Amino acid sequence: MRRYGKNPDEDDIRVRPNPKGNRPRTTIRPKHEDAAEGMVLTVDRGRLTCLVGDRTIHAMKARELGRKAAVVGDRVDIVGDLSGKKDTLARIVRIGKRTSVLRRTADDDDPYERVVVANADQLAIVTALADPEPRPRLIDRCLVAAYDGGLEPLLVLTKSDLAPADELLEMYGALGVPYVVTSREELYEGDAADRVREQLHGKVTAFVGHSGVGKTTLVNALVPEARRRITGHVNAVTGRGRHTTTSALALPLDSADGGWVVDTPGVRSFGLHHVDPSRVILAFPDLVPGTANCPRACSHDEAECALDQWVADGHADPARLYSLRRLLATRERREGD
Repeated sequence: MRRYGKNPDEDDIRVRPNPKGNRPRTTIRPKHEDAAEGMVLTVDRGRLTCLVGDRTIHAMKARELGRKAAVVGDRVDIVGDLSGKKDTLARIVRIGKRTSVLRRTADDDDPYERVVVANADQLAIVTALADPEPRPRLIDRCLVAAYDGGLEPLLVLTKSDLAPADELLEMYGALGVPYVVTSREELYEGDAADRVREQLHGKVTAFVGHSGVGKTTLVNALVPEARRRITGHVNAVTGRGRHTTTSALALPLDSADGGWVVDTPGVRSFGLHHVDPSRVILAFPDLVPGTANCPRACSHDEAECALDQWVADGHADPARLYSLRRLLATRERREGD
């Protein structure tokens, strides 16, 4: 080990050579002014399939985005090879501001929030009236996630040939949620898809539902050609085929008004750890003014809540307050309770 005297000069100091050159690192990032705008259609192990113009391309997230992740429905700026040819890969350099976010956690105790879809206008909650039996608690949770994320809900009730829809519709009547009721025969004949399609024109609609309710069958009926075209392009790169939904997939709706359908993986539960209860009430504009006299951090289900008096004075339907409290309570109790 070399030792220097008490007053070494610069000739005594050894400088480790820099094989990459001595140019100082800069914090200035490129502006990518030539980036093209695109929409994320699906994500598979870090590789994103995007629509740019009329071309479907593959891209990776640029390093400068850090930990920020793009999800299905995101509007993104892309640079690089945008030809869409086989074995080409572009880079996503910017993610646009989101107008809505559908989020969930694995369960109510899980603090890790998963963004399922971005920029959707509507959440279609698909549930069977029988085989399997309806799960109102799961429907409530999906409604809370929709209201919290800024999406309008739509109920799609399937298999009406096995059980009537009246009881379930009565449960959600006070919410004023639009709905479509279908049977298995209608689904196979195409009538069900046509009625559902009327609710989708010009909107980005995410479909959710648990296994066996007919969600993916309905989506396939709505956009058969689009699914084959996009999944075929994905499989050409990944080398895998998919017959069930294991990741969210955005599909263009073939109609004069446009629109998109987003098929999401089947859910067993819908955790609401991330939900701020104060945002849920915004979906009840007739009740919002009544919260002005509520105590601070009111749960809207306590003795001092001002909403009881608001309803008693005739400003809102009591069924609306009951529905609000039922939805808010879903965050505090598990689905099986």
